Amino acid sequence: MMPNPRIGVCSWSLRPRDPRQLVGALQGLGIENVQLALVPVVAEPAVWGQATEILAAAGVRVISGMLAMKGEDYSTLDSIRLTGGVRCDAGWPENAKLAEAVAEAAGRAGLRLVTLHAGFLDDPSLDDAARLTMLDRLRAVVDLFAARGVNVAFETGQETADTLLDVLDRLDRPTAGVNFDPANMILYGMGDPVQALRRLGPRVVQVHVKDALGSGRPGSWGREVPAGHGEVDWDALFEVALRIDPPVNFIIEREGSTGVPADIADARALIERRLAPGRCRS
Repeated sequence: MMPNPRIGVCSWSLRPRDPRQLVGALQGLGIENVQLALVPVVAEPAVWGQATEILAAAGVRVISGMLAMKGEDYSTLDSIRLTGGVRCDAGWPENAKLAEAVAEAAGRAGLRLVTLHAGFLDDPSLDDAARLTMLDRLRAVVDLFAARGVNVAFETGQETADTLLDVLDRLDRPTAGVNFDPANMILYGMGDPVQALRRLGPRVVQVHVKDALGSGRPGSWGREVPAGHGEVDWDALFEVALRIDPPVNFIIEREGSTGVPADIADARALIERRLAPGRCRS
C-alpha cells in the first residue's frame, strides 16, 4: 500500500536513539511523514543536529516540529497544572531561550509548523495576573517563530475549546492555531472531542490521532489506549476533520510502553479507512 501524504507519526512515539533509527522505524511502518521532536535537535546536536537532512535523504518528510518546555511534570493533574507550558515563573527564562533556539532550528530546516502545550489556560472570566502573564509569554513565543516563517499550534486538552478560542482571540496572532488532540480532551476531562473540534475547526492546522478512556473522577487522569479502543468517536470526528479547509494532516501519537509499532500500524489503518474516497465527506 502506498504511503498516504496526509498520515504521519510523532517521532517521540517511536523512541528512536538517533535519526537513522527513526528512519528505519518509519520505513518498517510504511509511513513517510513525521512530526519531529525539536528539543533534541538543539540539545543534542552531535546526535540530532542533522536530523532533518538525514530524514530528507531517506525520503522522509518532516510535516511539523514539536517544542516541549523544560520542567513539565506530568505525574499528576495538579503537578502539570503548575509546571505545564509557559506557566511556571521559575522556568520561564530558560524556556524562553529554548523556544528561541527551537524557532531558529525550525526556520533553518524550512519547517512551517511547530506545536506545543501552552500550559493550563484559565477561564476567560479570570483576567488575573497569572493569565495575563501567560498571554504575554505566548505572544512572545509565537512572535519568535513567526519571525522565522514558522506557524505555531497549541495542543488541545488542558482547557476547554471555548477557553482556547478566547486565548487565540486575545493573542491576536494570525500565525497561531490549534493542534487538535482528541484524546487529551478526554484525559484532562475538558469536553467531548467531536464537539470541541466543531468549535475549533477553523483554527485547527493539524490533528493528532490518539485515543483515551476517561477516569470518571474529576481531577484524575484518564488513560491513553490504542486508537479505536477508547472513547473517541472516530467516524464522527473525521466527518468534522475532513471539512477543515485547508486540509489538515493526521499525525499518530502513541505514548504507551508496549505494543507501540503494532498500535501505530492499526492507527494508520484507522485513518486510511476514513480517508478513502467517498468516506466522511459532507
